[in-house]
Amino acid sequence: MIVPFGHVLALSGILFLLGMFCSLARRNLIMIVLGVEVMLNAASIALVGAACHWQKLEGQAIVLFILAVAATEVSVGLAMIVCAYRRTGSFDPGAHNLLK
Repeated sequence: MIVPFGHVLALSGILFLLGMFCSLARRNLIMIVLGVEVMLNAASIALVGAACHWQKLEGQAIVLFILAVAATEVSVGLAMIVCAYRRTGSFDPGAHNLLK
């Protein structure tokens, strides 16, 4: 492995924290979905780094499932955001209390 495993874990940790900050600090539904996507990519980087470090393919197989779940999450999430935007006219998550 060209890059040390610690550097891969540091990169994935930084990306995960950036995604968490984006999801928690923003008041926009699209930015929240984007933050979740960044967190999923950070987990994927950690799994690929671990798979390369220990010479196992299971980590890379799990990454394929993560990518499939992320694609599904984006399509369903954006459809829900468009539907909620049509009802309320806002991307603010506080305006979307449809379950009350």
